Amino acid sequence: MFHKEGFTIIIVSFLLLAVAAIIVDYFIAIKWLKTLLQVFLFVMLILVLQFFRNPNRPPLGLTDAIIAPVDGKVVIIEEVEEPEYFKGKRLQVSIFMSPINVHVTRYPVSGEVVFSKYHPGKYLVAWHPKSSTLNERTTIVVKNQLFGDILYRQIAGALARRIVNYAKKGDQVTQGTDAGFIKFGSRVDVFLPPNTPINVEIGQKVKGGITLITAKTAD
Repeated sequence: MFHKEGFTIIIVSFLLLAVAAIIVDYFIAIKWLKTLLQVFLFVMLILVLQFFRNPNRPPLGLTDAIIAPVDGKVVIIEEVEEPEYFKGKRLQVSIFMSPINVHVTRYPVSGEVVFSKYHPGKYLVAWHPKSSTLNERTTIVVKNQLFGDILYRQIAGALARRIVNYAKKGDQVTQGTDAGFIKFGSRVDVFLPPNTPINVEIGQKVKGGITLITAKTAD
């Protein structure tokens, strides 16, 4: 299954690569070079397809847990000052997505979207300390009955040039369902109440909609 945000790119890529394959077959007489180019074109198509894959992951529907919103590797777990919405201390959990990860964003909790804002910006590498405040990004806050306001931020990386965010203020959303997409490398930060017990650790690989960030009740 492929994400709807990739349909146009997949079709265009397939047509361009098919034309390129025909040209290679028609004009390249050297057998080893022809084979090498054909393999290269096939690999390029596979890379496009794998980037936009959207594995079927039924929502867990957990009322006492916050789940990872994306696939990737945990790169930050620390208490920080969150200046945009909370304007105070929060526990930040950041997940870095490489180009080979699934790039679907999923809601970490169920509840009502109370804040959703897009910010244009730079395209620093996603692990840069200032990427969360300088890069292109969206900030979304979901009010959950148990945990209160949970903020997650989609951050564009050095390769990303478009963030897709489906969350609109007033929406009632379900944990684990499709919340958006980030194209070609990125990071997602989740901001939790201070002292929230964390079930993941630095360097751990997580799966969006499956891995539990915390399964404890919030303070």
